Amino acid sequence: MLEAARFSAIETLGDGRRVEIRALRHEDRDGFVAAIGRASTESIRRRFFSVRRYFSEQEIEFFSNVDFVTRVALAVVAEEGGRPVIVGGGRYVVVEPGRAEVAFALIDEYQGKGIGAALMRHLAALAREAGLKELIAEVLPENTAMLSVFRKSGLQPTTRQERGVVHVTLPLR
Repeated sequence: MLEAARFSAIETLGDGRRVEIRALRHEDRDGFVAAIGRASTESIRRRFFSVRRYFSEQEIEFFSNVDFVTRVALAVVAEEGGRPVIVGGGRYVVVEPGRAEVAFALIDEYQGKGIGAALMRHLAALAREAGLKELIAEVLPENTAMLSVFRKSGLQPTTRQERGVVHVTLPLR
């Protein structure tokens, strides 16, 4: 059985660099805020559906304090300048029994290197282990990279578009 709160995996990127994908810790809070500050306006908009540079204390607490039951979050940690730095992450939040909403965010220089696919693979495994039946997501139609991650996940996603948002359902068979 996977232990979500202790999860850790090393992934080798297409360019040969290695990153650690691990369970988010409460002490990662400052690293999470710093990663948001490094992301482009467009990346922030694609993740949060609006441009924002400020998060309330309550929002930061919600994102950085997870219980690994109803809220599971993984951090992507890369070595930069000889020290570990959070460069992104992924999470799911249970919205009803058996179903959770999944989301990802990466700073721009780490996008397009296979990290989204790795996050999807690890979060799906953790969700299955937790007994979830499906993951869902809301994606802006122009976020083709995220839609591609879902299409290539092997989970046979279904999509429907409504009012400028693509609703994605990923069965965890």
